[in-house]
Amino acid sequence: IAQALVVNQVRLLRKRRANKRMDTLMMAVETRPKKSSSASVMSNQIRDMRQKMEEDEETSLMMQALRGQNMNDDDRQGEGISMQLIEMATMKDSELPMRYDPQALKDYFNKRPGAVAKRITQIGSTSFGLLLGLFQDFISGNVEKAQVKRAAELRKVLVSLGPFFIKLGQALSIRPDVLSPRAMTELQQLCDKVPSFDSEIAFAYIQNELGIDDISQVFSAITPEPVAAASLGQVYRAVLKNSGETVAVKVQRPFVLETVSLDLFLIRALGETLRTLGLAERFDIVELLDEFATRFYDELDYVIECQNGERVLREMQKLPNVKIPKNYPQLTTRRVHVAEWVEGEKLSQSKAADVSELVELGVVTYLTQLLDTGFFHADPHPGNMLRTNDGQLCILDFGLMTVITEDQKFGMIEAIAHLIHRDYERIGEDFVKLDFIPPNVDTRPIVPALGRVFDAALQGGGAKSINFNELAADLAEITFSFPFRIPPYFALVIRAIGVLEGIALVANKDFAIVDESYPWIARKLLTDPSPRMREALRYMVYGNSKRFDADRLVDMLQALERFQNVKEITSRHDDIHPGNLAPRALPGGSTSTALSNAIVPLQTIPQQSDSASAREALKFFFGKDGVLFRDFLLDEVVASLDAAARSAYRPSGNSRVDEFLRKLAPELDDDDRTSLSNAGILYQFFLDSRRGPTLSGVQRAGQSLGINPQTIRTLAPLLLEHRAELRLFSAQIFAKLAEKQIGRTLGAFVDVIAPLPPSPRNLPGTATS
Repeated sequence: IAQALVVNQVRLLRKRRANKRMDTLMMAVETRPKKSSSASVMSNQIRDMRQKMEEDEETSLMMQALRGQNMNDDDRQGEGISMQLIEMATMKDSELPMRYDPQALKDYFNKRPGAVAKRITQIGSTSFGLLLGLFQDFISGNVEKAQVKRAAELRKVLVSLGPFFIKLGQALSIRPDVLSPRAMTELQQLCDKVPSFDSEIAFAYIQNELGIDDISQVFSAITPEPVAAASLGQVYRAVLKNSGETVAVKVQRPFVLETVSLDLFLIRALGETLRTLGLAERFDIVELLDEFATRFYDELDYVIECQNGERVLREMQKLPNVKIPKNYPQLTTRRVHVAEWVEGEKLSQSKAADVSELVELGVVTYLTQLLDTGFFHADPHPGNMLRTNDGQLCILDFGLMTVITEDQKFGMIEAIAHLIHRDYERIGEDFVKLDFIPPNVDTRPIVPALGRVFDAALQGGGAKSINFNELAADLAEITFSFPFRIPPYFALVIRAIGVLEGIALVANKDFAIVDESYPWIARKLLTDPSPRMREALRYMVYGNSKRFDADRLVDMLQALERFQNVKEITSRHDDIHPGNLAPRALPGGSTSTALSNAIVPLQTIPQQSDSASAREALKFFFGKDGVLFRDFLLDEVVASLDAAARSAYRPSGNSRVDEFLRKLAPELDDDDRTSLSNAGILYQFFLDSRRGPTLSGVQRAGQSLGINPQTIRTLAPLLLEHRAELRLFSAQIFAKLAEKQIGRTLGAFVDVIAPLPPSPRNLPGTATS
């Protein structure tokens, strides 16, 4: 949905046109009753919408760009490419800011007009040909026709101008609100690989940073030339002298920090000028630059990258298939980084049989970071994911990370709940909470357009039923009428998820991110004790109607079972090590290792047997993770049992007795019948009975519960294992039922002992008006 919003916003912002809606179609959309849907139904609908969107060539290009399908992961830069840096006189590090501080940068470079003038000359001379070509295109009216050619020229200019412009180009290549789809595609060909600098300088850096006289004091061996070189630094392969471990030693390129700082100073000055002239309403360079620069400075500090890697290593230990290289903080400084050397091949280039599984594992890993740990690897381009020689997924380079706050995680989960219920008024509020719209904006006028957008997109009927132009028109209304923007953190999330989706779609054309993420959402909703998640769970199950929806609860429990299956498969392989990586058969006749199968794609998890399904559902219900769920479900269980008991009442034939007993067992109303229906659905799910209980089946609950003997034999050990929890839950049910019945009984006796006096208007001789 975020991709759809981004794609349509930009498509229309750039072209400034929106097709008119057909009145008859919109009338049908507006009069269609809003129906909530399950996550699986929504997944199919979004898949249909994606298919329809990609029928449009321009939109298809944009979707490919968002997924990073054109990213350049070459090992070497093209011939004839050089990179220009500003070599400044040696200065004390304390003078140059080590963290992004716009005012400090201004103070620093105002004292160095010579360096500023030299860099402006470099930028001007390097980009002059491109600027001249753009001017000619504008004069001749060929701007759109020549955009691919100019984007290719821009790519070469950016590489020549150095790290800041390379990173800026890569950042812009995933921002469809700034560039056209074709320009995005061309910029994604930017290669960060550049010629290496002199190894003597690199070794001198290592000695100076580590405070040693000779490299041999730390490394028993090191490659004489770098094995890889990028815009920020270059990497050597070495062996630690004290342990014999093979490591990767990354050394920062000289004058990178100085040049990047100067570029930031110049571009920010340009942005402030545009802001002063009122030319930054939709595209504020200063705001984007400040967010980008803070992260860029972190990338230039290898100590931060080392700390990030150590944190990710700790948090990903729950996924034993995932390889995070060990870091060596005692050998890491701001300009030198030492980490474990990992043998493997790029995942995007591997021909191994288990690549599709590792791609799915990558999705699992990034969703865990997004929805669980909240520490998100925001640079998952193909070069940062390897297939190791022993069949693991290795993730590299933790210089660019983003923190997903609890508020943002909760906000995304709440937005999904609101979308499933088609609660568009709350979705408008979600846009504010997630920082798509400023907090002081009244989103109520946006609701009708949102309703038309999502109703049209999620109406079902396959891709042919979706009118993309109609969607575009309504999205234009949203983006033109409101200060709609993509928050920086969400741009990184879209990029990461988009890249993973692009890789996954190569292996599985039916891949849907909703299918992969919903088990995590279900687990969060069913087990998180925070008040906000408790309320989100209640909303997910009840919606605005305040009526319990058993089907949606079962949908969540089934998703939770899928998560538990992955978790169990993972835990079974905690003892896996390279020594027992014997090949094993996979579906379809291919082979893989035990380690690469420690986690399998969610859609490939085999369906459990009937008894196993019953056991898994109840194991969660009575386990420690089900405490919140039991509390949540208690009132519904009590309501359904009470309704079942009352439905068993039969008149005795004595009017006075029947009048009294009817007070103890009131007739069923619509809510009671809904409770019985929900009980039947949950009964069938939890106990896995082949025949779902009808109303009469519930009425005969005292004689037969309709559970087959095999299920009883299967459940017996589970119930014994959790007999304490079962006893407590039964006591809570009994207490609530007793409380309810005692109240009715007291009321009935009060009516018998002290009946209410007749109304004065019904007394004999009373006049009525």
